[in-house]
Order: sequence, then structure tokens, then C-alpha cells
Amino acid sequence: MLSYFPKYFSSKAIITYIIALLVIGVVFMNHAMYWYWWVFGIVFVVLFFYGSNQLSITWANFSEKTFEKKLFQIAFLIRCFVAIFLYFFFDAMTGQPFMFAAADSVGYHEEGLWVADCINESNLEPYISYIDAKNGISDVGYPVWLGIQYSITGGNIIIARLLKALLSAFMCVLVYRLTKRNFGDKVGRMAAIFCMLMPNLILYCGMHLKETEMLFLTILYAERADYTIRSKHFSLKNTVVLLLLLGSLFCFRTVLGVAAIFAFCVALVLSSSRIMSKARRWGLLLVAILAIFTFMGGKLAMEIEEYWANKDTNQEVRLADRAKKGNEFAKYAGAAVFAPMIFTFPFPTMVETPNQETFRMLHGGLVVKNIMSFFCIFAIGYLLFKKQWRNHVFLGAFVITYLGILVLSAFAHSERFHLPAIPFELIFAAFGVSLMTKKEAKWFNYWLVFMFVIFMGWTWFKLKGRGVL
Repeated sequence: MLSYFPKYFSSKAIITYIIALLVIGVVFMNHAMYWYWWVFGIVFVVLFFYGSNQLSITWANFSEKTFEKKLFQIAFLIRCFVAIFLYFFFDAMTGQPFMFAAADSVGYHEEGLWVADCINESNLEPYISYIDAKNGISDVGYPVWLGIQYSITGGNIIIARLLKALLSAFMCVLVYRLTKRNFGDKVGRMAAIFCMLMPNLILYCGMHLKETEMLFLTILYAERADYTIRSKHFSLKNTVVLLLLLGSLFCFRTVLGVAAIFAFCVALVLSSSRIMSKARRWGLLLVAILAIFTFMGGKLAMEIEEYWANKDTNQEVRLADRAKKGNEFAKYAGAAVFAPMIFTFPFPTMVETPNQETFRMLHGGLVVKNIMSFFCIFAIGYLLFKKQWRNHVFLGAFVITYLGILVLSAFAHSERFHLPAIPFELIFAAFGVSLMTKKEAKWFNYWLVFMFVIFMGWTWFKLKGRGVL
């Protein structure tokens, strides 16, 4: 098994991206991206692929303690630099230190300031009344987190983003521990390095959105859940922590909480007997059932029921709205289109299109995701074919459940909504890389050609659908 990310893959990936960027720039010259979006993409794509190759080799012989220390330090430094850079970049581009089309960012910031005022005045009743009046709890967690920070820092935006960098860096350490437990130390190191260098995981540290905190909680929950499933002893403390983390996920995004508890239950039922005994299996199932009855009530139940009732129409409505506002082809998309490519989707925006600055800034990260999905899909296929999937049920159930929910939702094509799946996809990708032989490696070349065709086709689709070709 490979214990590092070979130059064979990294070099070909970088070259494919550069060629695609140049060809798209020439073919669609009248709509070519501004130079700074090119810089964003090239820097982050090269950083990921070249860095993954070099660091997976040079860090291979470090002790576990040294590796975790190096991983955290470098991840934190990269994220701090990007967070501070984006603060001034956004301010120069938009006139405020928030991302493009910053309605959500500004909304979270203002709500956080309100919560901070309530905390400082020792009067939480106005905000509690506001929460009670909402239709659900999905979005409550982040403003409260910001409010706690702001009550101490006076609403300092840079400190809030440096805290994001801290949480994101520690998330990489958690990915290492989670992957090591499932696939061994070498694969764990690769997965952690992938997460450390993944462009979109870095860039979100510089945006005032909930995704970084939500990702941290997701991976922390996953790491603790996997530990609980594999542990030979029952721990009341860990169980309580697990339930608290599960509750926090519902406060950030309802579907994440649903995916988390469903994956846990699936793992308890289907995990190999080598993973857990019958006694522990039934004991934890009882805990899971109690958790379901605890969390699946009141407004949360209504929110889930509403989503399920509208599962057949919410995507149709959303795509029809997108067709009116931008791409006329959007109305022809749907679950049948998204499902086959759900591990690879969404695709990058590499041309100038109206009001999509953030998509252009993130295009390098999407290219990385598109290319690395080859290894992810290969790994999942390998586990199924070799009948080893029962040893890793929780990870597989989590990512497949969450992506499955996205397929049926109005956000199957939303980059933000795909973000929670990325660490899991990179874990499977690292395992996929470790399985590569010369025979399988040849298929990577075909995948790169396929991706190049997709990038070209997607670019035409975006421009033609907007009537500018």
C-alpha cells in the first residue's frame, strides 16, 4: 500500500488544471476571469497537490505526537494568514470586511452583536423570544457562538476569524485520529494533510459564515462517535459528550444532525462483529433511540417533516428560481442529474459571470475536489467489492446519507452545502490513494481527461444558459 501521495498524481493534476484554465481563457476570451482569480486558483491548487506530495513524504517518519504538532501548527499558520489577507481583500473589493454577496455574513454578524448586547446586559429574554418565534432551530448555534465571542472581544471580526483558523486547524488533527482508527496511521497522515491543504477548508476561515464551526463540530462528533462504536468499554462521559455534540449539529444545520444520528444507528446495526459485541451494540442502540426521542420533537420534528413533505418540489422550485435569475438551463436539472456525480459535484466557475465572485474565488478548491473524487469513489467501490465496508460503516453511512439528502434538496448544487462532506471524502480519497497500483493509476489519466471535458462543458453551460454566448 502507498504511504504517500505520489508525484505521478500531483503533477498530472496541476498540469490538467493549468491547461483547462488556459484553454477556457482562450476559448471564452470575452468572459475570461480577472487575473486575481487566476492567482487564487493557481496558488491553492499547486499548494494542495504539490504540498500533499512533499509533506506526505517528509512527515512520514515523524512520531505521532510530532506529526500532530506539525500538522496543527502549519494548518493554523496557513489559515491565520488567509483569514487576515481576506479581511483586507474583501474590504478593498466590497468596502466592508465581508465576502461578496454578504447578506448571510452581515446577518450573522449583526445577530451576534445583538446576542452580545443581551449577554452584557444580563438579559437574554429578547433573544430567547426571537428563537421561540422561529420555525426551526437550524441556524441558532452560530449567532450564539459569535455573541459569546463578541461579548468578550467587543465584536472584533479578525479575532472571530482567527478562532475559526484555530478550530479548523484542530479539525485536521481530529481527521488524523479518525482516519488512523479506521485505515491505519499512514492513511491517517495523508487524509490529515489533504484537509490541512484543502483550499475551501482554508478559505472559509476568512468568511463570516458558520461553515468552519459547523465542520469542526461535525468532525468532532464523527471522531467521538467512531471511538464510541469501536471502544470495548462503555463511557458515560463520552456518551454525554456525543449527545451534546449531536444537539449542537441540529443548531447549525438540521440535515447534518439527521445524517449524524442516522449514520450512528446504521453503524450500530451493520458494523462487523469484530468492531463491537452484541451487548454493546444493543446498549448503544438504546441510547440512540433515546436520543432520537429527545431531539426529534417540537419545532425540530416539524422542520424535518416539512422538508420531507416538500422533497419532491423544493428542488424544482429552487431550480426554477435559478432559471429566472440566471441560467435558463437550471430548470432541466434535478436529482437524476445530481445523483450520479454527487461525490464530484459542484464544478468550478472559471469565467466571469454576474454576481458569482465567491464561486470564482473558490474555483481552485472545487477543482481539487473534482479531481480527488476519483480516489474517493475508487475507495468506496473497493470496500464494497472486497466486502470490507462493515468495518467502516459509520464513515460511509454519514457521507452517503448527507449527500443523499442533498440530492433530494434544493441545495444539491450549492458549494456551501457540500462542504461538510469534504473531510469524509478526503478520508476515503486518502485510502483510495493508498490502494493505487500502476494498473489503477492509469484510470486516473482517463479521469483527468473526463474532468477537462466537464470543465469545458460546464463553462459553456454557465455562459450559454445566461444568454451571453
